[in-house]
Amino acid sequence: MVTKEQIIDGLHYIIDPTLKRSITELGLVRDIVVREETVSLTLVMHPESTGEHVTAPLNKEIHEALAKLGIAQPHIRYRTMTEKELADIASKQQPQATAEAQKASQPIKGHGAGLEKLSILHPDSGVSFIAIASGKGGVGKSTVTVNLAVALARQGKRVGLIDSDIYGFSVPDMMGIEERPDQIGDKIKPVERFGVKVMSMGFFVEDNSPIVWRGPMLGKMLRNFFSEVEWGELDYLLLDLPPGTGDIALDVHQMLPQSKEIIVTTPHATAAFVAARAGAMAIRTNHEILGVVENMAYYDNAASGERDYVFGRGGGGKLAETLHTELLAQFPLGAPDNHPAEPDYSPSVYKADSAIGRAYLELAHAVIARCGR
Repeated sequence: MVTKEQIIDGLHYIIDPTLKRSITELGLVRDIVVREETVSLTLVMHPESTGEHVTAPLNKEIHEALAKLGIAQPHIRYRTMTEKELADIASKQQPQATAEAQKASQPIKGHGAGLEKLSILHPDSGVSFIAIASGKGGVGKSTVTVNLAVALARQGKRVGLIDSDIYGFSVPDMMGIEERPDQIGDKIKPVERFGVKVMSMGFFVEDNSPIVWRGPMLGKMLRNFFSEVEWGELDYLLLDLPPGTGDIALDVHQMLPQSKEIIVTTPHATAAFVAARAGAMAIRTNHEILGVVENMAYYDNAASGERDYVFGRGGGGKLAETLHTELLAQFPLGAPDNHPAEPDYSPSVYKADSAIGRAYLELAHAVIARCGR
């Protein structure tokens, strides 16, 4: 028969969506009763975690964890914290936050070369985090992210890239990555392509299957990309955010208060209007906006030799003005002239000596100048 200790151990990895810590570490799992045919328990919830959109995925996680222990039909009760419990939790959170900050500041031994380094999330780690955001999908945000990452690597920078668009991951395919990450000890080694270290949910999904996760599980995967991946020494870590201002974007703002952002839009007025929301979110959370990139700004018409402004004009400039920042670059509508027979083929990465490849190098120079490294 399963024991209470086994149940608590089996639930240790489940995170309270509001408090961002283990439900067992916080003592939120109560009244565990083990009988021959079933197990019952109570989960104490933070008042901000009581909505159905939170409890449903959390309930699913708990059932899955208990199923691994052979508990098929547990009886789980939920109740909201009392004021006293809230006060007790608050007193626990402060020492924990202080301890984690002290731990993060302690040098740890790096793999391989034995160099000492700080936690990648620590403000003094030396890593410049850049989130690439957009208000809506279909504006070429991932194309901009991938090519900016490669351009920074071509400038000799040590670059990582997290494909944090967990529902709509596309970076591995765009970069022509076919291999999967290796595991070294208890860490995952990212796949390196064009000098960029890459992590994506796409590496862990078979046959392009859909992702049906909800908020807490998304945040957990993103944290794993920071804590369980052996990034090594980095100058820049780029995050390809999902469009809009949903759960992942919120998690990034909470986990990376030092992150900077680039907002991607097309020239179309509606795309720029929607992108302003992503920019407003960055401003409200004190993320520095490095600038705006206008993608699909024009189309070079080979027949006429002129530029066609397929999606209109002025959206990127107007967005930059609204956000009190600069228009960093304008890229045309098109695709790289790459061929599958080439040894370094990728569908979306522009060659360094192409016109657009050189334009991305200019964008990289602008980013380096603004980040000061």
